Amino acid sequence: MSSVLRSYERSLRRSRLSATRKDRPRVFTLCGREWDLLEEVFAPVYSPSTGVALELLGLNQEPPVRDGSSFLEIGCGTGVIAVMSALAGYDRVVASDISPRAVENAALNAERHGLGGRLRAVHGDLFRGLGADERFDVVFWSSNYVLGPDSYEYESVHECAYVDAGYRTHLRFLEEAPQWLTPGGRALLHFSDRGDVAELYRLADACGRGLRVLESCRVREGEYGDDIVEHMLIEITCDAG
Repeated sequence: MSSVLRSYERSLRRSRLSATRKDRPRVFTLCGREWDLLEEVFAPVYSPSTGVALELLGLNQEPPVRDGSSFLEIGCGTGVIAVMSALAGYDRVVASDISPRAVENAALNAERHGLGGRLRAVHGDLFRGLGADERFDVVFWSSNYVLGPDSYEYESVHECAYVDAGYRTHLRFLEEAPQWLTPGGRALLHFSDRGDVAELYRLADACGRGLRVLESCRVREGEYGDDIVEHMLIEITCDAG
């Protein structure tokens, strides 16, 4: 893996360009559907990660993959994954984001696709927007897997979608996600080798969590030339090792 691909400075430049480019659309198409895109929200049109997450989760398949289950998406952005989970059969869906603008965007796309009554968008840092007694069959985060220095101070909430300073948010997700599951529920993380996989495993071990790769795929990310990025769907368990 090229060190350039793992460079947090490069990811921050991508964040700033994505947020400010003049051709940034107000509506985009993904999975054969149209989606609203508000300013200051992560744009799936400039990154393959949302489409890859849908593939890893099986949410771009027919017929529906779940019926009568609940789904929590952390870091929902435009709400594409949360909406697609509801369309795939999850009957209670919550979309959470640290960005108020992203929460607004997710709610807008829920309404666009007729899911206003089944999808709730909440504002919070990871799980802080939830009720204390809420539990879910699936907790999912398509993470900001590029590692930034622990000392980095974000210039905007938009940068949080691209870089995790010191993997502080990853550590919290590893620790807290299993606490929000129903019996038999699954805590899932979308990660890639643009991040520091060894450090993720070290953090999991330090907090008594196990990691199991359920699915993976290799993606040629065009803007990086010939580089191939491996994306992984990882289950977090309460047993280390």
